[in-house]
Amino acid sequence: MNRRDLIKALATVAGAYALPLSALMLNRSVKADEAGDTQPFSYSWLKGHARARAREGWQSAKGDLPRALASLSWDDYQAIRFRPEKALWHGEDSAFRVQLFHLGLYFESPVRIHEVRNGRARELPYQPEYFRYEGEQPLGRLPNDLGYAGFRVHFHTDDKRDLAAFLGASYFRAVGSDRQYGLSARGLAINTGLEGAEEFPEFTAFWLEKPADGSDQLVVYALLDSPSTTGAYAFTMNPGRNMVMRVDVALYPRRPMERVGIAPLTSMYQTGENDRRMAYDWRPEIHDSDGLAVLNGQGEWLWRPLVNPRFVRVNSFVDNNPGGFGLLQRDREFAHYQDDGVFYDLRPSAWVEPEGPWGVGSVLLVEIPTLDETFDNIVAFWKPEKPLEPGQEYLYAYTLTWGAEPPNRPTELATVRATRTGLGGVVGQKRQYFSWRFAVDFAGGALAMLSADAEVEPVITANRGRTEISSARPLASGSGYRAMFDLVPDDSLEPIDLRLQLKLGDQVLTETWLYQYTPPPEEERELF
Repeated sequence: MNRRDLIKALATVAGAYALPLSALMLNRSVKADEAGDTQPFSYSWLKGHARARAREGWQSAKGDLPRALASLSWDDYQAIRFRPEKALWHGEDSAFRVQLFHLGLYFESPVRIHEVRNGRARELPYQPEYFRYEGEQPLGRLPNDLGYAGFRVHFHTDDKRDLAAFLGASYFRAVGSDRQYGLSARGLAINTGLEGAEEFPEFTAFWLEKPADGSDQLVVYALLDSPSTTGAYAFTMNPGRNMVMRVDVALYPRRPMERVGIAPLTSMYQTGENDRRMAYDWRPEIHDSDGLAVLNGQGEWLWRPLVNPRFVRVNSFVDNNPGGFGLLQRDREFAHYQDDGVFYDLRPSAWVEPEGPWGVGSVLLVEIPTLDETFDNIVAFWKPEKPLEPGQEYLYAYTLTWGAEPPNRPTELATVRATRTGLGGVVGQKRQYFSWRFAVDFAGGALAMLSADAEVEPVITANRGRTEISSARPLASGSGYRAMFDLVPDDSLEPIDLRLQLKLGDQVLTETWLYQYTPPPEEERELF
Protein backbone atom coordinates (compact mmCIF):
# COMPACT_ATOMS: atom_id res chain seq x y z
CA MET A 1 0.00 0.00 0.00
CA ASN A 2 1.43 3.39 -0.91
CA ARG A 3 0.94 6.68 0.89
CA ARG A 4 -1.93 7.75 -1.33
CA ASP A 5 -3.69 4.40 -0.85
CA LEU A 6 -3.13 4.76 2.88
CA ILE A 7 -4.93 8.09 2.90
CA LYS A 8 -7.83 6.41 1.16
CA ALA A 9 -7.90 3.75 3.85
CA LEU A 10 -7.71 6.39 6.58
CA ALA A 11 -10.80 8.10 5.20
CA THR A 12 -12.94 4.98 5.74
CA VAL A 13 -13.53 2.90 8.88
CA ALA A 14 -14.20 -0.81 8.33
CA GLY A 15 -17.87 -1.59 8.31
CA ALA A 16 -18.94 1.99 7.50
CA TYR A 17 -22.12 2.59 5.57
CA ALA A 18 -22.67 5.56 3.31
CA LEU A 19 -25.36 8.21 3.27
CA PRO A 20 -26.31 10.20 0.19
CA LEU A 21 -24.64 13.60 0.07
CA SER A 22 -28.01 15.30 0.23
CA ALA A 23 -28.78 13.57 3.53
CA LEU A 24 -25.42 14.58 4.95
CA MET A 25 -25.98 18.21 4.05
CA LEU A 26 -29.42 18.21 5.70
CA ASN A 27 -27.72 17.08 8.92
CA ARG A 28 -25.21 19.94 9.06
CA SER A 29 -24.10 21.09 12.47
CA VAL A 30 -24.50 24.81 11.73
CA LYS A 31 -27.39 25.49 9.35
CA ALA A 32 -27.09 28.43 6.99
CA ASP A 33 -29.71 29.06 4.34
CA GLU A 34 -29.12 30.29 0.82
CA ALA A 35 -29.23 33.89 2.05
CA GLY A 36 -26.20 33.26 4.22
CA ASP A 37 -27.82 33.18 7.69
CA THR A 38 -25.40 32.84 10.59
CA GLN A 39 -25.57 31.07 13.93
CA PRO A 40 -23.82 31.81 17.24
CA PHE A 41 -20.59 29.85 17.67
CA SER A 42 -18.09 29.30 20.48
CA TYR A 43 -15.77 26.52 21.62
CA SER A 44 -18.13 25.90 24.55
CA TRP A 45 -20.96 25.33 22.07
CA LEU A 46 -18.76 22.94 20.07
CA LYS A 47 -17.95 20.89 23.15
CA GLY A 48 -21.62 20.68 24.01
CA HIS A 49 -22.41 19.66 20.44
CA ALA A 50 -19.75 16.91 20.53
CA ARG A 51 -21.06 15.67 23.88
CA ALA A 52 -24.60 15.48 22.52
CA ARG A 53 -23.47 13.62 19.39
CA ALA A 54 -21.66 11.06 21.55
CA ARG A 55 -25.04 10.00 22.94
CA GLU A 56 -26.28 9.32 19.40
CA GLY A 57 -25.39 6.44 17.13
CA TRP A 58 -22.45 6.95 14.80
CA GLN A 59 -23.09 7.53 11.10
CA SER A 60 -20.35 7.53 8.52
CA ALA A 61 -19.61 10.83 6.83
CA LYS A 62 -18.56 9.04 3.65
CA GLY A 63 -20.64 10.20 0.72
CA ASP A 64 -21.65 8.72 -2.60
CA LEU A 65 -19.23 10.54 -4.85
CA PRO A 66 -20.14 11.04 -8.51
CA ARG A 67 -18.41 8.36 -10.54
CA ALA A 68 -16.35 10.94 -12.40
CA LEU A 69 -14.72 12.03 -9.14
CA ALA A 70 -14.40 8.59 -7.56
CA SER A 71 -12.57 7.19 -10.61
CA LEU A 72 -10.07 10.03 -11.02
CA SER A 73 -6.40 9.19 -11.39
CA TRP A 74 -4.00 10.82 -8.95
CA ASP A 75 -2.73 13.17 -11.65
CA ASP A 76 -6.26 14.20 -12.64
CA TYR A 77 -7.20 14.82 -9.02
CA GLN A 78 -4.14 17.03 -8.68
CA ALA A 79 -5.35 18.91 -11.76
CA ILE A 80 -8.38 20.23 -9.82
CA ARG A 81 -6.93 23.53 -8.63
CA PHE A 82 -8.44 26.15 -6.38
CA ARG A 83 -8.49 29.66 -7.82
CA PRO A 84 -6.32 31.82 -5.49
CA GLU A 85 -8.51 34.89 -6.00
CA LYS A 86 -11.42 32.93 -4.47
CA ALA A 87 -9.55 32.18 -1.23
CA LEU A 88 -11.26 32.98 2.04
CA TRP A 89 -10.21 36.48 3.22
CA HIS A 90 -8.59 37.29 -0.12
CA GLY A 91 -8.55 41.06 -0.54
CA GLU A 92 -9.26 41.67 3.16
CA ASP A 93 -7.00 42.94 5.92
CA SER A 94 -5.92 39.50 7.04
CA ALA A 95 -2.51 37.83 7.23
CA PHE A 96 -4.07 34.52 6.19
CA ARG A 97 -5.74 33.06 3.11
CA VAL A 98 -7.61 29.75 3.05
CA GLN A 99 -8.04 27.58 -0.05
CA LEU A 100 -10.35 24.57 -0.17
CA PHE A 101 -9.65 21.03 -1.34
CA HIS A 102 -12.05 19.39 -3.78
CA LEU A 103 -13.59 15.99 -3.14
CA GLY A 104 -12.44 13.13 -5.35
CA LEU A 105 -10.28 10.03 -5.66
CA TYR A 106 -9.45 8.90 -2.09
CA PHE A 107 -11.14 11.86 -0.42
CA GLU A 108 -14.73 10.66 -0.31
CA SER A 109 -15.97 12.18 2.96
CA PRO A 110 -17.34 15.74 2.68
CA VAL A 111 -16.44 18.03 5.54
CA ARG A 112 -18.50 21.05 6.41
CA ILE A 113 -16.43 24.23 6.54
CA HIS A 114 -17.62 27.41 8.24
CA GLU A 115 -16.33 30.93 8.64
CA VAL A 116 -16.67 32.59 12.06
CA ARG A 117 -16.87 36.37 12.36
CA ASN A 118 -17.65 38.18 15.60
CA GLY A 119 -18.87 34.99 17.27
CA ARG A 120 -21.24 33.98 14.46
CA ALA A 121 -20.70 31.17 11.98
CA ARG A 122 -21.85 30.65 8.42
CA GLU A 123 -21.28 27.55 6.34
CA LEU A 124 -19.32 27.91 3.11
CA PRO A 125 -21.43 26.29 0.40
CA TYR A 126 -19.81 24.34 -2.41
CA GLN A 127 -19.00 26.63 -5.31
CA PRO A 128 -17.76 24.87 -8.47
CA GLU A 129 -16.53 28.20 -9.89
CA TYR A 130 -13.90 28.28 -7.12
CA PHE A 131 -11.96 25.60 -9.01
CA ARG A 132 -10.38 25.17 -12.40
CA TYR A 133 -9.79 21.73 -13.87
CA GLU A 134 -6.90 20.92 -16.20
CA GLY A 135 -7.10 17.13 -16.22
CA GLU A 136 -7.83 14.72 -19.04
CA GLN A 137 -10.85 12.83 -17.67
CA PRO A 138 -14.14 14.75 -18.09
CA LEU A 139 -15.91 15.57 -14.83
CA GLY A 140 -19.34 16.36 -16.24
CA ARG A 141 -21.92 18.27 -14.23
CA LEU A 142 -21.35 17.99 -10.47
CA PRO A 143 -24.01 18.33 -7.73
CA ASN A 144 -24.48 21.77 -6.20
CA ASP A 145 -24.27 20.33 -2.65
CA LEU A 146 -21.05 18.40 -3.15
CA GLY A 147 -19.07 19.82 -0.22
CA TYR A 148 -15.33 20.03 0.30
CA ALA A 149 -12.56 17.60 1.33
CA GLY A 150 -10.49 19.95 3.51
CA PHE A 151 -8.49 23.16 3.36
CA ARG A 152 -5.01 24.66 3.26
CA VAL A 153 -3.70 27.85 4.86
CA HIS A 154 -1.43 30.42 3.22
CA PHE A 155 0.29 33.44 4.74
CA HIS A 156 -0.22 36.94 3.35
CA THR A 157 0.02 36.92 -0.45
CA ASP A 158 2.12 33.74 -0.84
CA ASP A 159 -0.44 31.36 -2.36
CA LYS A 160 2.18 28.89 -3.63
CA ARG A 161 3.50 27.56 -0.34
CA ASP A 162 1.30 26.25 2.46
CA LEU A 163 1.52 26.99 6.15
CA ALA A 164 -0.77 24.11 7.10
CA ALA A 165 -3.30 21.72 5.59
CA PHE A 166 -6.14 19.62 7.00
CA LEU A 167 -7.07 16.79 4.63
CA GLY A 168 -8.12 13.16 5.06
CA ALA A 169 -9.58 11.58 8.24
CA SER A 170 -8.13 13.63 11.15
CA TYR A 171 -4.77 14.28 9.48
CA PHE A 172 -3.09 17.66 9.31
CA ARG A 173 0.39 19.01 8.54
CA ALA A 174 2.29 22.23 9.00
CA VAL A 175 5.68 23.75 8.19
CA GLY A 176 8.33 25.96 9.74
CA SER A 177 10.44 28.59 8.03
CA ASP A 178 11.82 26.04 5.53
CA ARG A 179 8.24 25.75 4.17
CA GLN A 180 8.74 22.03 3.49
CA TYR A 181 6.11 19.44 4.36
CA GLY A 182 7.15 16.15 5.95
CA LEU A 183 5.53 14.24 8.77
CA SER A 184 1.84 14.57 9.71
CA ALA A 185 -0.19 14.80 12.89
CA ARG A 186 -3.64 13.42 13.66
CA GLY A 187 -6.46 14.44 15.88
CA LEU A 188 -6.65 11.02 17.52
CA ALA A 189 -5.35 7.47 17.06
CA ILE A 190 -7.43 4.45 18.05
CA ASN A 191 -6.15 0.85 18.17
CA THR A 192 -2.90 1.73 16.41
CA GLY A 193 -0.38 -1.13 16.40
CA LEU A 194 -2.86 -3.80 17.50
CA GLU A 195 -3.54 -6.98 15.55
CA GLY A 196 -7.12 -5.98 14.77
CA ALA A 197 -8.31 -3.20 12.49
CA GLU A 198 -7.24 0.34 13.33
CA GLU A 199 -9.99 2.94 13.66
CA PHE A 200 -9.47 6.27 11.93
CA PRO A 201 -11.56 9.11 13.39
CA GLU A 202 -12.50 11.93 11.04
CA PHE A 203 -12.78 15.66 11.33
CA THR A 204 -16.28 16.10 9.92
CA ALA A 205 -16.62 19.89 10.30
CA PHE A 206 -14.36 22.91 10.69
CA TRP A 207 -14.91 26.49 11.84
CA LEU A 208 -12.31 29.05 10.69
CA GLU A 209 -12.29 32.19 12.81
CA LYS A 210 -11.36 35.34 10.91
CA PRO A 211 -8.29 36.84 12.62
CA ALA A 212 -8.49 40.35 13.99
CA ASP A 213 -7.02 43.02 11.73
CA GLY A 214 -3.23 42.89 11.93
CA SER A 215 -3.20 39.60 13.86
CA ASP A 216 -0.69 36.87 12.98
CA GLN A 217 -2.73 34.23 14.81
CA LEU A 218 -5.33 31.91 13.28
CA VAL A 219 -7.81 29.79 15.23
CA VAL A 220 -9.44 26.72 13.69
CA TYR A 221 -12.07 24.61 15.44
CA ALA A 222 -12.95 21.05 14.46
CA LEU A 223 -15.54 18.39 15.25
CA LEU A 224 -14.16 14.84 15.41
CA ASP A 225 -16.35 11.77 14.97
CA SER A 226 -15.83 8.00 14.88
CA PRO A 227 -17.57 4.82 16.02
CA SER A 228 -15.77 5.06 19.39
CA THR A 229 -15.84 8.76 20.25
CA THR A 230 -16.61 12.33 19.38
CA GLY A 231 -14.35 15.27 20.08
CA ALA A 232 -14.09 19.05 20.01
CA TYR A 233 -10.77 20.60 18.96
CA ALA A 234 -9.32 24.10 18.89
CA PHE A 235 -6.09 24.82 16.99
CA THR A 236 -4.45 28.18 17.65
CA MET A 237 -1.73 28.68 15.01
CA ASN A 238 1.16 31.12 15.25
CA PRO A 239 3.52 30.97 12.23
CA GLY A 240 7.16 32.01 12.42
CA ARG A 241 10.56 30.33 12.40
CA ASN A 242 8.58 27.46 13.85
CA MET A 243 4.86 26.94 13.40
CA VAL A 244 3.48 26.83 16.94
CA MET A 245 0.04 25.31 17.43
CA ARG A 246 -1.77 25.24 20.73
CA VAL A 247 -4.20 22.32 20.61
CA ASP A 248 -7.18 21.97 22.97
CA VAL A 249 -8.98 18.62 22.94
CA ALA A 250 -12.24 17.49 24.54
CA LEU A 251 -13.16 13.82 24.01
CA TYR A 252 -16.55 12.17 24.66
CA PRO A 253 -16.26 8.38 24.21
CA ARG A 254 -19.17 6.33 22.93
CA ARG A 255 -17.57 3.11 24.14
CA PRO A 256 -14.50 2.13 26.17
CA MET A 257 -11.22 2.87 24.37
CA GLU A 258 -8.32 0.72 25.60
CA ARG A 259 -5.64 1.97 23.23
CA VAL A 260 -6.23 5.60 22.43
CA GLY A 261 -3.46 7.83 21.11
CA ILE A 262 -3.35 11.46 22.25
CA ALA A 263 -1.36 13.91 20.06
CA PRO A 264 -0.40 11.26 17.48
CA LEU A 265 2.41 11.93 15.00
CA THR A 266 2.86 9.97 11.76
CA SER A 267 6.07 9.79 9.73
CA MET A 268 8.15 7.68 7.34
CA TYR A 269 11.46 5.88 7.72
CA GLN A 270 12.72 3.64 4.93
CA THR A 271 16.50 3.60 5.32
CA GLY A 272 19.23 5.56 7.08
CA GLU A 273 22.65 5.36 8.69
CA ASN A 274 21.54 2.89 11.36
CA ASP A 275 19.20 0.67 9.33
CA ARG A 276 20.06 -0.26 5.75
CA ARG A 277 17.77 -3.28 5.43
CA MET A 278 15.84 -1.58 2.61
CA ALA A 279 18.78 0.43 1.20
CA TYR A 280 18.30 -0.54 -2.44
CA ASP A 281 17.75 3.04 -3.64
CA TRP A 282 20.51 5.22 -5.12
CA ARG A 283 19.92 7.76 -2.35
CA PRO A 284 21.84 6.94 0.84
CA GLU A 285 19.04 7.94 3.24
CA ILE A 286 15.26 8.17 2.87
CA HIS A 287 13.20 9.32 5.84
CA ASP A 288 10.95 12.13 7.07
CA SER A 289 12.16 11.63 10.65
CA ASP A 290 15.20 9.85 12.08
CA GLY A 291 14.33 9.49 15.75
CA LEU A 292 11.89 9.72 18.64
CA ALA A 293 12.87 12.22 21.34
CA VAL A 294 11.28 12.05 24.80
CA LEU A 295 11.61 14.28 27.84
CA ASN A 296 10.14 12.11 30.56
CA GLY A 297 8.55 13.19 33.81
CA GLN A 298 11.82 12.61 35.70
CA GLY A 299 13.65 15.09 33.48
CA GLU A 300 15.60 12.46 31.53
CA TRP A 301 16.15 13.05 27.82
CA LEU A 302 15.77 9.94 25.64
CA TRP A 303 16.69 9.46 21.98
CA ARG A 304 15.48 6.41 20.09
CA PRO A 305 16.67 6.13 16.44
CA LEU A 306 13.94 4.88 14.13
CA VAL A 307 14.16 1.65 12.15
CA ASN A 308 12.34 -0.07 9.28
CA PRO A 309 11.69 -3.41 11.02
CA ARG A 310 11.07 -6.84 9.57
CA PHE A 311 7.83 -7.06 11.56
CA VAL A 312 5.56 -4.56 13.30
CA ARG A 313 7.16 -3.25 16.49
CA VAL A 314 5.46 -1.45 19.37
CA ASN A 315 7.70 0.09 22.04
CA SER A 316 6.24 1.61 25.20
CA PHE A 317 8.02 4.29 27.25
CA VAL A 318 6.13 4.32 30.56
CA ASP A 319 5.94 7.72 32.23
CA ASN A 320 4.09 10.01 34.61
CA ASN A 321 3.34 13.54 33.41
CA PRO A 322 5.72 13.61 30.42
CA GLY A 323 7.61 16.77 29.63
CA GLY A 324 7.27 16.23 25.88
CA PHE A 325 7.93 13.96 22.93
CA GLY A 326 8.41 14.30 19.21
CA LEU A 327 9.49 12.78 15.93
CA LEU A 328 12.55 14.72 14.81
CA GLN A 329 14.65 15.05 11.67
CA ARG A 330 18.01 15.82 13.29
CA ASP A 331 20.14 15.00 10.26
CA ARG A 332 19.85 18.10 8.07
CA GLU A 333 22.84 17.59 5.75
CA PHE A 334 21.83 17.51 2.08
CA ALA A 335 24.83 15.30 1.25
CA HIS A 336 23.40 12.55 3.44
CA TYR A 337 20.26 12.34 1.28
CA GLN A 338 21.25 13.64 -2.18
CA ASP A 339 17.59 14.30 -2.99
CA ASP A 340 17.00 17.64 -4.71
CA GLY A 341 13.40 16.74 -5.52
CA VAL A 342 11.69 16.18 -2.16
CA PHE A 343 14.47 17.57 0.10
CA TYR A 344 14.49 15.20 3.05
CA ASP A 345 17.13 17.42 4.66
CA LEU A 346 14.48 20.15 5.03
CA ARG A 347 11.71 18.02 6.50
CA PRO A 348 10.36 19.55 9.74
CA SER A 349 10.43 17.99 13.17
CA ALA A 350 7.30 18.00 15.36
CA TRP A 351 7.41 18.35 19.14
CA VAL A 352 4.48 17.79 21.52
CA GLU A 353 4.60 19.59 24.88
CA PRO A 354 1.72 18.80 27.26
CA GLU A 355 0.05 21.65 29.12
CA GLY A 356 -0.91 20.57 32.60
CA PRO A 357 -0.56 17.07 34.08
CA TRP A 358 -1.34 14.13 31.79
CA GLY A 359 -0.93 11.58 34.56
CA VAL A 360 0.35 8.03 34.18
CA GLY A 361 0.64 6.47 30.75
CA SER A 362 3.25 5.86 28.09
CA VAL A 363 4.67 7.24 24.90
CA LEU A 364 4.07 4.53 22.30
CA LEU A 365 6.25 4.15 19.22
CA VAL A 366 4.87 1.98 16.42
CA GLU A 367 7.22 0.97 13.59
CA ILE A 368 5.82 -0.84 10.54
CA PRO A 369 7.80 -2.47 7.70
CA THR A 370 7.79 -0.53 4.45
CA LEU A 371 9.19 -1.25 1.00
CA ASP A 372 9.51 2.36 -0.07
CA GLU A 373 9.01 6.00 0.86
CA THR A 374 5.35 6.22 -0.20
CA PHE A 375 4.10 4.57 3.01
CA ASP A 376 3.96 6.33 6.37
CA ASN A 377 5.22 3.58 8.68
CA ILE A 378 6.04 5.41 11.93
CA VAL A 379 3.53 6.51 14.59
CA ALA A 380 4.16 8.03 18.03
CA PHE A 381 1.54 9.12 20.58
CA TRP A 382 0.65 9.36 24.26
CA LYS A 383 -1.43 6.47 25.64
CA PRO A 384 -3.18 7.05 28.99
CA GLU A 385 -2.77 4.20 31.47
CA LYS A 386 -6.51 3.69 31.96
CA PRO A 387 -9.11 3.24 29.20
CA LEU A 388 -11.30 6.20 28.30
CA GLU A 389 -14.87 5.40 29.36
CA PRO A 390 -18.19 6.46 27.80
CA GLY A 391 -20.22 9.15 29.55
CA GLN A 392 -17.08 11.05 30.60
CA GLU A 393 -15.32 14.17 29.35
CA TYR A 394 -11.54 13.98 28.83
CA LEU A 395 -9.64 17.23 28.37
CA TYR A 396 -6.12 17.53 26.97
CA ALA A 397 -4.08 20.54 25.94
CA TYR A 398 -0.68 20.67 24.32
CA THR A 399 1.60 22.76 22.17
CA LEU A 400 2.61 21.24 18.84
CA THR A 401 5.67 22.87 17.28
CA TRP A 402 6.77 22.29 13.68
CA GLY A 403 10.20 23.31 12.38
CA ALA A 404 13.88 22.50 11.98
CA GLU A 405 14.66 22.82 15.70
CA PRO A 406 12.24 21.80 18.48
CA PRO A 407 11.69 24.50 21.10
CA ASN A 408 12.66 22.23 23.99
CA ARG A 409 15.91 20.27 23.75
CA PRO A 410 18.85 19.40 26.00
CA THR A 411 21.13 22.36 26.59
CA GLU A 412 23.61 21.02 29.14
CA LEU A 413 23.76 17.50 27.70
CA ALA A 414 25.29 16.31 24.46
CA THR A 415 22.81 14.88 21.96
CA VAL A 416 23.02 12.01 19.51
CA ARG A 417 24.06 13.21 16.06
CA ALA A 418 24.34 9.86 14.27
CA THR A 419 23.89 6.13 14.84
CA ARG A 420 25.70 3.71 12.55
CA THR A 421 25.63 -0.07 12.64
CA GLY A 422 27.44 -2.91 10.90
CA LEU A 423 29.21 -6.20 11.33
CA GLY A 424 31.24 -6.52 14.55
CA GLY A 425 34.52 -8.18 15.31
CA VAL A 426 38.16 -7.23 14.72
CA VAL A 427 39.21 -6.49 11.15
CA GLY A 428 41.78 -9.00 9.92
CA GLN A 429 40.89 -11.62 12.53
CA LYS A 430 38.65 -14.63 11.92
CA ARG A 431 35.30 -14.25 13.61
CA GLN A 432 34.45 -16.98 16.10
CA TYR A 433 30.86 -15.87 16.51
CA PHE A 434 28.40 -13.34 15.17
CA SER A 435 28.35 -9.80 16.58
CA TRP A 436 26.88 -6.46 15.51
CA ARG A 437 28.66 -3.14 15.93
CA PHE A 438 27.15 0.17 17.02
CA ALA A 439 28.88 3.55 16.55
CA VAL A 440 27.01 6.43 18.20
CA ASP A 441 28.18 10.03 17.74
CA PHE A 442 27.42 12.68 20.38
CA ALA A 443 28.02 16.43 20.24
CA GLY A 444 27.16 19.49 22.31
CA GLY A 445 26.90 19.98 26.04
CA ALA A 446 30.20 19.82 27.92
CA LEU A 447 31.96 17.52 25.45
CA ALA A 448 33.77 20.34 23.65
CA MET A 449 35.33 21.49 26.94
CA LEU A 450 36.86 18.12 27.86
CA SER A 451 40.57 17.56 27.60
CA ALA A 452 41.86 14.90 25.20
CA ASP A 453 42.78 12.62 28.11
CA ALA A 454 39.43 12.90 29.93
CA GLU A 455 38.31 9.44 31.06
CA VAL A 456 34.93 9.38 29.37
CA GLU A 457 33.15 6.07 29.89
CA PRO A 458 30.38 4.53 27.74
CA VAL A 459 27.79 3.09 30.12
CA ILE A 460 26.06 0.34 28.14
CA THR A 461 23.28 -2.04 29.15
CA ALA A 462 21.59 -4.82 27.18
CA ASN A 463 18.67 -6.88 28.42
CA ARG A 464 20.04 -9.99 26.66
CA GLY A 465 23.27 -11.13 25.07
CA ARG A 466 26.52 -9.37 25.98
CA THR A 467 28.52 -6.35 24.84
CA GLU A 468 32.26 -6.20 24.13
CA ILE A 469 34.98 -4.04 22.50
CA SER A 470 33.47 -0.87 23.95
CA SER A 471 35.13 2.54 23.74
CA ALA A 472 34.52 6.28 23.81
CA ARG A 473 36.87 8.75 22.16
CA PRO A 474 36.89 12.28 20.77
CA LEU A 475 36.16 12.50 17.06
CA ALA A 476 39.14 13.58 14.98
CA SER A 477 37.03 16.42 13.57
CA GLY A 478 36.74 17.85 17.06
CA SER A 479 32.96 17.90 16.81
CA GLY A 480 32.11 15.49 19.60
CA TYR A 481 32.62 11.95 20.87
CA ARG A 482 32.04 8.55 19.35
CA ALA A 483 30.96 5.59 21.47
CA MET A 484 31.45 2.13 19.95
CA PHE A 485 30.63 -1.38 21.08
CA ASP A 486 29.78 -4.81 19.73
CA LEU A 487 26.64 -6.69 20.70
CA VAL A 488 26.86 -10.49 20.81
CA PRO A 489 23.25 -11.69 20.73
CA ASP A 490 22.06 -14.93 22.30
CA ASP A 491 20.25 -17.63 20.36
CA SER A 492 16.84 -15.96 20.62
CA LEU A 493 15.42 -14.02 17.70
CA GLU A 494 13.50 -11.69 20.03
CA PRO A 495 14.52 -8.00 20.00
CA ILE A 496 17.28 -6.85 22.34
CA ASP A 497 16.92 -3.52 24.17
CA LEU A 498 20.07 -1.40 24.39
CA ARG A 499 20.83 1.69 26.46
CA LEU A 500 23.86 3.99 26.33
CA GLN A 501 25.12 7.13 28.07
CA LEU A 502 28.52 8.80 28.24
CA LYS A 503 29.74 9.65 31.74
CA LEU A 504 32.76 11.34 33.28
CA GLY A 505 32.94 9.88 36.77
CA ASP A 506 29.47 10.41 38.20
CA GLN A 507 28.61 13.20 35.75
CA VAL A 508 26.21 12.29 32.95
CA LEU A 509 27.41 13.99 29.77
CA THR A 510 24.76 12.95 27.24
CA GLU A 511 21.13 12.23 26.68
CA THR A 512 20.18 8.55 26.88
CA TRP A 513 20.48 6.62 23.62
CA LEU A 514 18.01 3.74 23.29
CA TYR A 515 17.87 1.10 20.59
CA GLN A 516 16.03 -2.11 19.81
CA TYR A 517 18.03 -4.60 17.78
CA THR A 518 16.49 -7.70 16.23
CA PRO A 519 19.07 -10.49 15.74
CA PRO A 520 19.10 -12.14 12.32
CA PRO A 521 18.17 -15.82 11.94
CA GLU A 522 20.94 -18.41 12.21
CA GLU A 523 21.29 -18.86 8.46
CA GLU A 524 22.08 -15.15 8.04
CA ARG A 525 24.58 -15.17 10.90
CA GLU A 526 26.45 -18.02 9.24
CA LEU A 527 27.08 -15.84 6.18
CA PHE A 528 29.59 -13.90 8.28
